[in-house]
Amino acid sequence: MPVRNEAAFIERSVGSVLAQDYPRDRMEVLVADGSSQDGTAETVASLQEKHSLVKLVNNPGKIVATGLNAALRQARGEVIVRVDGHCEIATDYLSRCVSHLRNDKVEAVGGPIETIGESYVARVIATAMSSRFGVGSAFRVANSATQFTDTVAFPAYTRAVIDRAGPFDEELVRNQDDEYNYRLRKLGVKILLADDVRSRYYSRATLPRLWRQYFQYGYWKVRVLQKHPRQMQMRQFMPPLLIAVLLATLVLLPLLSVAGYLLAATVAVYSLAVLGAGVLAARKHGWKFMALLPIAFAILHLAYGSGFLIGLLKFWNRWGEADSKFPAPVTIGDRRA
Repeated sequence: MPVRNEAAFIERSVGSVLAQDYPRDRMEVLVADGSSQDGTAETVASLQEKHSLVKLVNNPGKIVATGLNAALRQARGEVIVRVDGHCEIATDYLSRCVSHLRNDKVEAVGGPIETIGESYVARVIATAMSSRFGVGSAFRVANSATQFTDTVAFPAYTRAVIDRAGPFDEELVRNQDDEYNYRLRKLGVKILLADDVRSRYYSRATLPRLWRQYFQYGYWKVRVLQKHPRQMQMRQFMPPLLIAVLLATLVLLPLLSVAGYLLAATVAVYSLAVLGAGVLAARKHGWKFMALLPIAFAILHLAYGSGFLIGLLKFWNRWGEADSKFPAPVTIGDRRA
């Protein structure tokens, strides 16, 4: 569990791991803290005193990838489950993951997540993130059926496949999971989204924080594209394409009259799409969310698209680089099932 400044959630997140129905003598809980300044490390240290299977790991790199690699270097298990500090996993999460790994001939498994919010705005954000129109990833939709997929949240991996794929890419502040799972697929690994593997994710609480989150996703997706061009899917190009069209028509507006028509058409079509998606989501989750749902959808798309275009500018000279920033190979000592 790589974490940083998660004091508000860390106790319940670790608590959900400690509540697993899996044999406790076959578990260890490694929490990699990235120099938190809000008391997260102190809370984990307190849990460590009460529960011998909890271990606080130092993550001086502060980002998710360095935290995962720091924890992997100390992990002894034959199954590694990557959990987030902002989520709660079901009590049978580990046992179901292990069952799928053993019985379904897969080396990576995860499940759909239920995104929830603890305030009105957070619930609006959670509703938008749970819509295929908002994000698009199958694991974001709570009622997704069991299927093979390109990536999953909070996956369980066999240690053998981690040894084959190597450590996480420590250049990537975001999107390190997408990059890692793509490397696994290149190795021929099947990634299973299992509908009985359940977890809850707490969404961002404010719209500005949602913008920052998805701007970073778009920004760092450029580096994933440069390293692995085939990792990208068509839907991931739609937000930056939308931003590019809007910017181009604005620039051409004084020069070409047709630019004004194209700008108006683009805005109209997108606005109708956002409103339509808002109506469908509000019908399912509650009409009280309708006032902010179109704004939340627009933030998801515009923030991601803007981040992607800024990333293209920032990393314009990195297209010839196919390498990833990996640390030394992860090595482990004694293992347990």
